[in-house]
Amino acid sequence: MKRYKIIFSENALLDIEEAVLYYNSQQNGLGKKFAIEVQATLSSIKKNPFYASIRYAEIRCAVVNIFPFMIHYQIEMDLDTIRILSVYNTNRRPLW
Repeated sequence: MKRYKIIFSENALLDIEEAVLYYNSQQNGLGKKFAIEVQATLSSIKKNPFYASIRYAEIRCAVVNIFPFMIHYQIEMDLDTIRILSVYNTNRRPLW
């Protein structure tokens, strides 16, 4: 089985950081729990990049357990890379 490298966009890293700060402001330690769930979802994606279905023009969306977030990513087969585009809060209105 191919090994894929995960690369984060700046937006995805910012999404995670903002969510951790928000959840910690709501309850001490909740941000850490969110980060653990994101990491678990990323592990599933890395083990099987085809784990989540395609939602938008080659962009796959994986649900984060417990929290209302989806990880949007693309598989770059020629580079053996998974590019994390965003960690999107599904409770927010989409930008498009």
